[in-house]
Amino acid sequence: MIKWLKRLFAALIAIFLALTFLWLTVAHWLPWVIKQWLPAGTRVEFSARPYWSNGALHLPGLSYLAEDCRLGDLSAARLRYQQGRWQMLADTLDVNTLCLEKLPSSDTPSAPLELDKIQRSLPLFDVAINHLIVSPWQDYAGAISVVNNADGQTVRYRSDRLSLDARLDDKQKLTVKKLSLKVPQTDQPIELDGELQIPLDLASLPRSGNMQAQLKTPFVEQPLLLISEWKNKQGNLKIVAKGDKTPLADLPWTVSRHEIHVNKGQWRWPYAQQPLQGGIDLTLTNWDKNYQQTQIEARMNVLTQGNHGKGNVVVNLGPGKLSVIDSSMAFRVTGLVNSQNLSLTASIPGLLTGSVLNPLLTLDSGSLLRAWGRLDDQTTLQEARWPLAGIKLNAEGVTGRLQAIMKVKDSYWGNFKLHLDGQAQQFMPDKGQWQWQYWGNGDLPPLAAKWDVGGRGEWLGNTIRLNQLSTGFDKIHYGMMTVVKPRLTIDQPIVWIRDEKQPKFTGAFMLDTNKVELENGGYLPHAILNLAATGTAPDQFLLKGDLHAERIGPIKLNGRWDGERLRGEAWWAKQSTAVFQPLLSPDLNITLRDGDFYAQAAFSAAREQGFEAGGHMVVKNAGMWLKDGEMSGLDFIMAYRLKNEVWQLGAKQPISLRIKHLSNLFEMSNISADLQGYYPYSDRAPLVLSNVGVDMLKGHIGFDALRLPQPASTVLRLKDIDLSVLFTALKPKQFAMSGRVDGELPLYLKDAQWLIRNGWIDNASMLTLRLDPDMADAMAANNMAAGAAIEWLRYMEISRSRAEVNLSNLGVLTMAATIRGVNPQQSAHREVVLNYHHEENIFELWRSLRFGDNLQEWLEQSLSTPARSEHEQP
Repeated sequence: MIKWLKRLFAALIAIFLALTFLWLTVAHWLPWVIKQWLPAGTRVEFSARPYWSNGALHLPGLSYLAEDCRLGDLSAARLRYQQGRWQMLADTLDVNTLCLEKLPSSDTPSAPLELDKIQRSLPLFDVAINHLIVSPWQDYAGAISVVNNADGQTVRYRSDRLSLDARLDDKQKLTVKKLSLKVPQTDQPIELDGELQIPLDLASLPRSGNMQAQLKTPFVEQPLLLISEWKNKQGNLKIVAKGDKTPLADLPWTVSRHEIHVNKGQWRWPYAQQPLQGGIDLTLTNWDKNYQQTQIEARMNVLTQGNHGKGNVVVNLGPGKLSVIDSSMAFRVTGLVNSQNLSLTASIPGLLTGSVLNPLLTLDSGSLLRAWGRLDDQTTLQEARWPLAGIKLNAEGVTGRLQAIMKVKDSYWGNFKLHLDGQAQQFMPDKGQWQWQYWGNGDLPPLAAKWDVGGRGEWLGNTIRLNQLSTGFDKIHYGMMTVVKPRLTIDQPIVWIRDEKQPKFTGAFMLDTNKVELENGGYLPHAILNLAATGTAPDQFLLKGDLHAERIGPIKLNGRWDGERLRGEAWWAKQSTAVFQPLLSPDLNITLRDGDFYAQAAFSAAREQGFEAGGHMVVKNAGMWLKDGEMSGLDFIMAYRLKNEVWQLGAKQPISLRIKHLSNLFEMSNISADLQGYYPYSDRAPLVLSNVGVDMLKGHIGFDALRLPQPASTVLRLKDIDLSVLFTALKPKQFAMSGRVDGELPLYLKDAQWLIRNGWIDNASMLTLRLDPDMADAMAANNMAAGAAIEWLRYMEISRSRAEVNLSNLGVLTMAATIRGVNPQQSAHREVVLNYHHEENIFELWRSLRFGDNLQEWLEQSLSTPARSEHEQP
């Protein structure tokens, strides 16, 4: 007895050890056992050993593989049997539909599925998965629960973008209580609810039946009603907007033993920018044997109409099959689309393969899209071409060579042509990779320029990188300057990281110009503009840089671009004015000598607004050599604004010009001028020159204000002008004068005839007139009768003189002078009256300054008569 007990105990221990060993190694041998019931080429793997805890079997990690591709990954699953029901709860189930193509295919027709038998064979169970992920639709990941009771099955799904409540009862009636789907770039979800009677045999249809459902979409204001009725193997499916009598789709169909036909179906979509309509035909062959081997052939057309006429696009499918594992469906899209001012033609043959859950589209040779037409009132798309041959497209993205050729004509920006060529690998925005190169050229009428562009870049994941850029102009002409051969290049790659939480945009540019020619004949020497950009996107970044042109500068720049407007500021540090010598025209014969300059400006640029700027510049104690003299002590302060190509000069206070000393033909000092207003000027926006004055000829010349356009005259006043200084500078040989004069010269800048009218010059003190002795002797010798008169004019003390001055806008100067005085050397009591009339064109190289010669000629003619001149009286 004891020996038998020992043997039993030993056997129990052996069994226990064997079971323990089997349990400890279950992760290794159970997949091999399960494999016997799995399709060939598939297997399961445990990432960790299952264990029992709290009355449940825990599966830390379970994977289902098709070849080496993980079709499904189940993690943190718990399985228990309680109260006659199987219950399973899992944290995550990750399904990769790309692995479906790895599943083995079978050409053997499968037996028709009988739904009622399937329902009766299922045990009672509850399945809940907290996080179901189906690739490549990860955005729709959510929680799912499936409950099987004796009276039917219930499915619930919840995610941010997809919600479903559905029930299949034991009478095979499917009720969708709620289906809600959020489509990208729309706020309102698509909602569906309705009932459908499902046949017991999934390979057949009931003799009669109906289906009703209601669909809400963000594309149509009213709900859509889906209504289908059938009887004796024929029926009709209609989609109607609630309250509308004309259906959006009317699809009559018939069913035979092996085929389903949709004949002469009609559809319309009046909710697009232009109403669309067309027809559809569909044939399903061998649908009753194996749905994965069902042959599909379809044809659909789309009718459009635009300003270019009517268009028709035809889509042909098949014959081919759509399968969960190995679809094969040829397709072809051909035709013309006309939409308002745009037209598009397509010729796209291709093949759909792979799983219908994640199909692969391969475009065949000859695939091409073309477009042309008006984009807006000022822009015309002359041609756009997209060669598509060899491109592959699926839910993972685009793979293949991507090309584009575009020709555009814009009434403002001009004509241009761009080429793009690159290679993509499973590319979608912010996924995969796309490497490209681009080149093009065009003209820019607003700047009278022709340009070219070229470069390379790539889009890797969520990062766009521009590695090379070179764009240049033959010239840029704007306002009073011409930029010669500017070229923009990349100093540092432009990188845009398109991250939702931490977006980033960086890069550095260099603009190199040969020189900038100014309208006045000067130029800005070889200039380089360096700019660095930092921000979050190409339409949101800050700019920082500097501009220098040999010795000029640097000018510090800061700016901001918001996608529509460029704003910025510039600071010009103090530097010698001598560096600006190239800006002056050589014809001026001016050499900058000393002084300081500094400035500050703010600017803004946008397409509709144009270029706007404002700021101030200051010149302190500048000096320069002139062609016939020098200038020193120049102070200049200018505040300005530029908008709509109109300058506002002296926005808050007038532009101020002060010069301490100017030595040219005359010595001048204390020169002043203030300028305020607009240029170009107008009646509503005048330009006013005021406080103009200069100390010269030991007197003062100036006027109070000159308004442009000029509504009235402005009086130029002469005060205490010393004639001896004037005649010393002019150096006339025939005569000399001394004393001081005053005068007023009314200036007209907009008169039809006059520049100066009714001006006068009068003596402010006693004047003296001395004739050159040689000239007087010669005149007396030539005319004995005039000798006595000449003696009176050799030396005169003038007590009263007055000259009436007029100047036409053709340059004709008319001066009528009356001089009264005595010659104390002849008689201190005998008055001499001299009337002098002079007329000459002062535009002829200052000939009017030779009035000494004219006076001599007049004296010779007036004194040639033998009688005493009527102008001489005792």
